[in-house]
Amino acid sequence: MTSSLPGKRMCLSLTVVAMVNSTDPHGWPNTSTKNLLDNIKNPRYNWSPEIRGVILSSILYGMLIVKIPVGYLSGIYSIRKMVSCALILSSLSSLLIPLAADAGEMPLIACRVVQGLGQGTVSIAQHVVWVKWAPPLERGRLTSLSLSGLMLGPFISLLATGFICQALGWPYVFYIFGACGCALGLFWFILFYDDPKDHPCISVDEKEFITSSLMAQVSSNGQHLPIKAMLKSLPLWAISLGCFAFSWTNHIMFLYSPTFISSKLHVNVTENGLLSALPYLFSWLLGILVGQVADLFLSRNMLRVITIRKLFTTLGLLLPSFFGICLCHLSSGSHSTIIFLILASSTVVFCVVGILINPLDIAPRYYGFLKGVTVLIGLTGGLTSSTLAGIILKQDPESSWSKIFFLMAAINVISLTFYLIFAKAEIQDWAKEKHTRL
Repeated sequence: MTSSLPGKRMCLSLTVVAMVNSTDPHGWPNTSTKNLLDNIKNPRYNWSPEIRGVILSSILYGMLIVKIPVGYLSGIYSIRKMVSCALILSSLSSLLIPLAADAGEMPLIACRVVQGLGQGTVSIAQHVVWVKWAPPLERGRLTSLSLSGLMLGPFISLLATGFICQALGWPYVFYIFGACGCALGLFWFILFYDDPKDHPCISVDEKEFITSSLMAQVSSNGQHLPIKAMLKSLPLWAISLGCFAFSWTNHIMFLYSPTFISSKLHVNVTENGLLSALPYLFSWLLGILVGQVADLFLSRNMLRVITIRKLFTTLGLLLPSFFGICLCHLSSGSHSTIIFLILASSTVVFCVVGILINPLDIAPRYYGFLKGVTVLIGLTGGLTSSTLAGIILKQDPESSWSKIFFLMAAINVISLTFYLIFAKAEIQDWAKEKHTRL
């Protein structure tokens, strides 16, 4: 299920290469029979880099709107129903994208915003699942395994999108992914249960193990949020700033890989899809591995929880910055470009067992709400980076990449420094059973 969200987001990043008339700078149509037939299969639009940046980032506006409300409501209402309905809403929006694109930029942007509402709901609500389902010593591997779908989705999406564009035309990308998303929403409603106690397919011993390991964890249902204490919490601000940097980096690598490959290697859309998919295959594999390693360190008392969080956050923010800067200084060789693009994209997943899971350490009872807040702050980074990248690329598509990657590195270093100083992994006083209420 996790893989379907970025998969649907990522397909537009590649299809936009096929959707834009880049062969003629003045936008005059080619009247040859072959090109006329191709234009019927793959309609093209005269979108500037700025407009493309807004279209690609517009999904984040919808995601921004729902993060905090969903974070709060997910601690009260059924995750099963929320995720199922949101998946279907997002998928229906995907089905409408070709019609919206024909109608103009604004309808397409509006469609993407609605898609963001659904995806934002799913991305927050699914995290709250682990409050009732993840024993403390297994959180790293369960979270990383689940979130590895964020990388598996783009791999499958990019791989399939290139071939679908070539064989059927880019509109069918959205029809196929939209239909699959609707089916997934129905499967989620049928197979998922909010509480392990209600699940009919797991053993009694497993139910007792999960519930007993979480006995000390108190739910936030029906309780007021200690907003003032949260606003004064430096560990929470450290996580939020780290999420800002993570999202900034992830969205640059996530949304602009196909554009980067197109500008540097000048390949067709099928080859672009294959090359753009490779970084996410490695990200998926690495994401599963880091969860296992983090839980190994924890279960054998080799490292403290806070040390694990800081170590993996450091790797997840510094390594992409280093490899991104290396990309700016490479020769035009395709092999070295793809290798460093893979490294820059995949190493960001170290953050999965760092800042991304840290809110569950400091305030498990308010995890849903805090996840909404930190992801909201993170998405502002993603929204800013993706929009700003479009503006920078408009100036000079060839040389602007160095500015994009150096700015990304600066954001990561500043955020990481703050995180290393103020991050904690103990339950905070305001998140314990007795706290000062607002």
